[in-house]
Order: sequence, then structure tokens, then C-alpha cells
Amino acid sequence: MTATLEPTAPRPGGGGDLHTKLSSNQLPRLLPWGVFVAALAIVLATVIANALGSDLPTTRIVLLVWAVQFLVPLLSAFVEGRRKAVDRLVTTFVVSAFTLALLPLGSIIYTVLDNGLPVLSGEFFTYSMRNVVGEGGGIYHAIVGTLLITGAAAVISVPIGLFTAIYVVEYGEGTRMARWIRFLVDVMTGIPSIVAGLFAYALFVLFFGEGVRMGIGGSVALSVLMIPVVVRSCEEMLKLVPNELREASYALGVPKWRTIAKVVVPTALAGIVTGITLAIARVIGETAPLLIIAGATDSVNFNLFGDRMATLPVFAYTSIRNPGVPPEFSLDRAWGAALVLLIIVMLLNLVARLVSFLFSPKGEK
Repeated sequence: MTATLEPTAPRPGGGGDLHTKLSSNQLPRLLPWGVFVAALAIVLATVIANALGSDLPTTRIVLLVWAVQFLVPLLSAFVEGRRKAVDRLVTTFVVSAFTLALLPLGSIIYTVLDNGLPVLSGEFFTYSMRNVVGEGGGIYHAIVGTLLITGAAAVISVPIGLFTAIYVVEYGEGTRMARWIRFLVDVMTGIPSIVAGLFAYALFVLFFGEGVRMGIGGSVALSVLMIPVVVRSCEEMLKLVPNELREASYALGVPKWRTIAKVVVPTALAGIVTGITLAIARVIGETAPLLIIAGATDSVNFNLFGDRMATLPVFAYTSIRNPGVPPEFSLDRAWGAALVLLIIVMLLNLVARLVSFLFSPKGEK
């Protein structure tokens, strides 16, 4: 004999069906996003209007629009209750903080594009500043110097950083030497760029004397800044490789060095390449160390081991620092160099994403 459970009547004050309780008294789903998009549109319209010559109070409008965002949590308190209102209030704060963090980035990109795009031309990319006074000239010599110096810095930094990370993770885990290496890498991460330039200059003075200026010195200075970033990124990627893969390789009788070369590094290759690319993007815009050891020149120089070599950051700095007469043309070239440098960094990040996608296991991002 089986007993059947009779449906019980709703409790007094229970509010009826649970589904009805959860789905009733809710604001429209798209209301918060609609308010946010409308507020963003108002701010963008104000910025564009001021750029076209209007005189609108941008700060007051932004503060007013930001205050309007809190109408949604206020309405939620009356319609949905305290719990949902608190959730919407925290969401509003998070979205506001994210938008506030994007404002400087958007301002930088807009300013560089606005001032740099009119300068870009075929002549700007194919001519140097040799024998150019006033209008004309370009950044060909600075592009060549930037690519050569940064490429040499990567050649120096990547093997040192990768092998150091392999030692710390695979051979020295738990040892005193590994702890000291991690400590020194953390210290090097915070070294000011000017100190790296002074170190490279002092090193080359020992061999070439006072006043030495050469591109390879800039590569050494950049490698001092780049190595700790490569070490830390590669170390974290190697730690993500499951120990089961190592143990399976050891069980087959594969030596440790071959396991690292054939199993561990290929598994972490996507993250390693991404970390290296981000390290290159971090140092490619450094100005102080290159100004000290690589110097500045108006001519094209393909020899890293001979004489001064121009780079995009130093070119932009010297164009602003010594604009000449009239200064307009030099200032425009500085904005153009800044835009090209920004484009190079963006391309490096795109390459990192592409490599990460292609080399990740099963095509995962």
C-alpha cells in the first residue's frame, strides 16, 4: 500500500506560487543597459560637440549623467525590494568604475589619432630627417632603429628569461637558489628605466670609453627591463602544465630534459609567446634608457654596433624638446611617431592573441 501526498494549501501570507514570487515585481530587463547606453551617448555627443567648437560644460554633464545611473537602484528599491536594489547598486558602481578606467585610454587614443593621422603619408614612412629643416621628412630612420634595437633586446632576453623560468620551476623548486632568483626577479621588475640606461652606459664605457652611443647598448638596457617580465610570465605558464603530463613522460623512460623540451614547453607555448610579446610591448616605448645609451640621430643606421641610432620614442621626445622654427612641423611629426608606436604595440598584441589561439591545445583561447 503506497501513500499519496496531497498538495498542501498555501500558507497564509506565503504569497502563492514560488515561480510567481520570483518573476513578479521586476524592472524591465533592458532598463539598466538602456539608461547606460543613453548616458554614454549623451557624454559622447557632448565631447563631439565641444570638439566641433561648442562650449558645453562637459564636467557638469558627466557628473549629472553619472548621478542619473543611480535612478535604477532607486527604482529597484521600490519595485523589487532591498536585496535586488543592493545588487543593482553594486553593479552600477562596478560599471561606473570600469567606464572611468576607460576614459583615460579613450582620451589618449582620440588625441593621438586626431593629431597623428593627418601627418601619416608615404613620405613620412620612407624618408628620414637627414638634411631636413622645417616641413617634410619622416620617421624611416626611427622605425628602423626601433625594430633593430627591440629585436636585439628580445634575442638577448628571451633565452635568458625562458631558461631561468625552466630552472626555477623544473629543477630548483623548493631550493634556496630558486627563492633567491624569484626575489631578485621581483626586485628587477621595479627598476626604473633610467637606471637600466645608466647601467648599460656604465657597462659600455668600460670597453669603449666616455661618450659611447650605439644601438646594441640600447638593446642591453631594454633587456634589463625585459628579462624579469619574461621570467615571471614564463614561470607562471610552466606552473600551469599538469604534473600528470610530466609523470606520464617519466613513466615511459623519457629523460627530464627531453620531457621539458617535448612536453612541458610545447604545452605552455601559447602562454609563453603571449608573455614574451607583452614584454616586448612593455619596453618598445621606453625613452630614458635609449636616450642615454643609443642617442639620437637624423640619419638611417642599420649597424647596431656602430654610432648613434634613432628610435620612435626618442624621436618624439627630441621633436617636442627641440622643435625648431617654426615648431609646428616638428610637433606634427612627434604626434605621427606616437601614433605609429601605438600601432606597433597594437599589432604586437594582435600577434600575441593569434599565436595564443593557434598554439593552444585544441584551438582554445
